[in-house]
Amino acid sequence: MTKADISEKNEYSKHTLDEILSWIDSIKDSTRVRLDKICLQDCTPWFYDDESGEIRNKDRSFFQISGIEMAGDGETLQQPIIIQNEIGFLGIIACKIGGVWHYLMQAKIEPGNVNVVQVSPTIQATKSNFEARHGGRVPDYLPYFMNMKPESILVDQIQSEQSSRFLGKRNRNVIIMSDEELEEKKNFRWLTLSQIKALMHYDNLVNMDTRTVISCIPFVLLEDEKDLPFAQNLAYKSSVTELNRKTIISLYNAMNNYKMFTQNRVRLLPLRDLERWEIRDNGVFPIDDYAFEVIYCNVMIEGREVTSWNQPLIASRGMGTIGLICCNFDGMVKFLVKPRAEVGCRDFIEIGPTIQQDHLGTADDEVTRLFWNKLNAGEGILTDAILSEEGGRFYQEQNRNVIIEISKDELKELPAGYVWSDYGTLNIMMQINNVLNIQLRNMLSFLEI
Repeated sequence: MTKADISEKNEYSKHTLDEILSWIDSIKDSTRVRLDKICLQDCTPWFYDDESGEIRNKDRSFFQISGIEMAGDGETLQQPIIIQNEIGFLGIIACKIGGVWHYLMQAKIEPGNVNVVQVSPTIQATKSNFEARHGGRVPDYLPYFMNMKPESILVDQIQSEQSSRFLGKRNRNVIIMSDEELEEKKNFRWLTLSQIKALMHYDNLVNMDTRTVISCIPFVLLEDEKDLPFAQNLAYKSSVTELNRKTIISLYNAMNNYKMFTQNRVRLLPLRDLERWEIRDNGVFPIDDYAFEVIYCNVMIEGREVTSWNQPLIASRGMGTIGLICCNFDGMVKFLVKPRAEVGCRDFIEIGPTIQQDHLGTADDEVTRLFWNKLNAGEGILTDAILSEEGGRFYQEQNRNVIIEISKDELKELPAGYVWSDYGTLNIMMQINNVLNIQLRNMLSFLEI
């Protein structure tokens, strides 16, 4: 879908899409942002701890970067990894305005953002942030999440983040309802769900945290509940009674076989002991081509809780591709998913999208070859957008997000590991913590449910 294809639905909205785009541009134009790559000796209070072999700050707060090794089945992977054990809030407030449900979204600036300003949840904060350990002010609207009541909760899930970059990192994905229309502070606006989804088709405009939160909406469980802030589209949804038991068994069978029989051993090790990696004054770099490197940065952003600071960032070395193949099986749309193991995954493996590749990825089976052939030919493409990953820890990491529709006869037999699943089954499995990985959740957030 291109920008020209995007039009607002016939519904009331507090602000038009053009007004939202102008608002984002005005914040970008009026806010000074500067990021300079620096050397570690200038990155106070961060330093390389010779004893532990990790990059950390003097208080051992926020996060550390260590080395990690995963060995098994004759292969060994070594790389740096972010250790951030605390669980943060990714929260959105919903309210009915003019008879239509709206979501209070934030135009947030992160140091690693490609587009500087991105549409973010109402609150996007680590535990260190909302406990003000950095010495700055607490995030706006925090009390609504600290004091939320069960009857106001629409979503409350603890979900994983990128397990190729983080070790067991999780965040609390929350949507709560407000009875009153809260004041829009400077960097906040009320948007409808259709507006958020429309903005996702603009490159690098809706951030990863917004996408994961809205992906958790339990559409399938809301059939009998009226007046909730979600529309439903039966093309993607199946009722609870229609969930495919065989699909669930197939997905869990693949994951459980991996957990039980794969002899992977994961251990932390000092950065200095990583083979094929070099520690330099200006970062930690792979000797061979790899998906990322570690850099040090000085950041200055007006309007943040803290306006100037130093920190390490994980810098991507190229654009990755996240792909989801779908197919209409006699009126039921199904998506091709695959359990995927990653070095930092808390339980070794989660269900991922059809394609999950960094810039070095290759077409190594029939499915990936079909995907790339269709993409290169421009056939069956339903969604094609470049969106960046979390800008607080990653420096300008982008992925091309593509949904492609195929016909049943184009993929008659599936290679091992792939499973067809309807949306309803995936939506139910989403309500269980740490089953669908963040790449698949982000892809499902595109769907016009």
